[in-house]
Amino acid sequence: MLFNEFAGYLERLEKISSRLEITDVLAELIEKMTPEETDKGVYLTLGHLGPDFDNKEFNMAVKMVLRSVAAGSGLSAQETEKIYKKKGDLGLLVEDLDFKKDTLIKYSIGEVFDRLMIIADEGGGGSQERKVARLTELLMTTSPLERKFLARMVLGKLRLGFSEKTIFDALSTLSSGGKTLRKELDNAFQIYPDPGFITKTVKAKGMPGLKNIHVKTGVPVVPALCQRLNNYKEIIDKMGLVAVERKYDGTRVQIHFNRLRNEIKTYTRNLEESSPMFPELFAMKDWIKADEVILDSEAVGYDRKTNRVLPFQITITRKRKHDVAETAKSIPLRFYVFDILNLNGKSLIEKTYSERRKILTEVVKKNEVIVPDEYVKSQDPEELQKLHDEFLNDGFEGAVMKKWDGEYLPGRQGWNWVKIKEAEGTSGKLADTLDLVVLGYYLGRGKRAGFGIGAFLVGLKKGESWVSIAKIGTGLTDEEFKDLKKNLDEHEVKEKPKTYQVSGMLIPDVWVEPSTVVEVAADEITRSPNHAGGLALRFPRLVRFRNDKGPKDSTTWREVEEIAKLSTI
Repeated sequence: MLFNEFAGYLERLEKISSRLEITDVLAELIEKMTPEETDKGVYLTLGHLGPDFDNKEFNMAVKMVLRSVAAGSGLSAQETEKIYKKKGDLGLLVEDLDFKKDTLIKYSIGEVFDRLMIIADEGGGGSQERKVARLTELLMTTSPLERKFLARMVLGKLRLGFSEKTIFDALSTLSSGGKTLRKELDNAFQIYPDPGFITKTVKAKGMPGLKNIHVKTGVPVVPALCQRLNNYKEIIDKMGLVAVERKYDGTRVQIHFNRLRNEIKTYTRNLEESSPMFPELFAMKDWIKADEVILDSEAVGYDRKTNRVLPFQITITRKRKHDVAETAKSIPLRFYVFDILNLNGKSLIEKTYSERRKILTEVVKKNEVIVPDEYVKSQDPEELQKLHDEFLNDGFEGAVMKKWDGEYLPGRQGWNWVKIKEAEGTSGKLADTLDLVVLGYYLGRGKRAGFGIGAFLVGLKKGESWVSIAKIGTGLTDEEFKDLKKNLDEHEVKEKPKTYQVSGMLIPDVWVEPSTVVEVAADEITRSPNHAGGLALRFPRLVRFRNDKGPKDSTTWREVEEIAKLSTI
């Protein structure tokens, strides 16, 4: 397919708000693409150059792209920037400008993808100049419509308002005429979270091709997540015999080790590679009695003198991209391993918890860095409560209960894993916190006017829409307000994203893309006509920024209903 035709589909998708219409247009697009280009086309519709775990970053700020625009259009840098400030959208800017061109090239999807990949891969001395030159060439040899979407892709602002879930709806529609195949597609995505690869596989081999997709070292599995329950008897009634583990206040790390390739990769809970953050794991070959494993763990900072774990705020400083080696010396990490998903190329997720834990203890040699987590086997509600209270008193977040004969279920499925983080009996306050996404912010008054932000609006996903649930202006220090403003500036958008549902009285002064996750406490969840979802937090306050989480990891609408115990909603 020619990229110009592909851009026409992006233009259609941009103008549609109906989920069903978007699905139908995507199904038509997938059908028209050849099997060889399907994966690249899917990545580009999502504004990426690969799956989340292997997505290339362009590392081109607005000013760099404006240099390409100026070079291609013949305008001065000052003129280009002036027009951009008026339009507020680089896509619209390059679509409207006349570019100098010798030849308009009819690029295919694959050719454009490959050229974008070259731009993203440029590194080393003079890489900025090479990136600008290559983008200039691409903008000068494409049509205005193509340029619009190319500029947005490079800046990471394609914003068509759908995710891989809608891609799979479209793929199911194309294959069966409806959404009947979604569960099968979702199951494949849970163990191989690559929407391009899955779509290409089905396009080339049909749904039977999914049977050849397995857990693979180097490809992160969507991590298993916990449901919430606060009644110990109900936990045993639902789960039966359980293993009780400590709930660590650290950062989730999925470790992939391949001895034959001399490769160690780590992934966050939102599937981003984080390998450079953990130099401790370089010696992993000495601790593992296998050629290949995937381990699920929680990384926690600890004090060498006391051997006690450190607070999350200290552990999370290890997420910095610079000075990792120096930080590692002052804040050593211990990886508490609680599961094993693959051993020597064979998937273990279908085995029971008890079988996996037995294998785990046999595979990991005794060492100070990778430590199999302890657990207690029980089906006594009173013992669960005793352990939970004991863990809280020892400085942990509480207890996690795991079904003794349960498989490893990626995502948040069934009553396989359940957490109790909170202390019971806290009168007048929600027992648990919520992980919410910033949707926009309000300009400050008084002292906060100098910060450029006085409060911010948070929400969560309800269906395919983001709905607001609270406006927050407390819980932040002056420095945190400044840091938040700086972070949100990178994600500012000129118009309300079409997936946002926010009522008039809550409209923020500045909209941002869903990217920043914050942990929020509140006294209760109440019904509210002011918020599109019908619910609001009473007396919300910031607990901390969750830099280790992405929007996909935020609290779900179902969890809010459970926490609120409003079964009629």
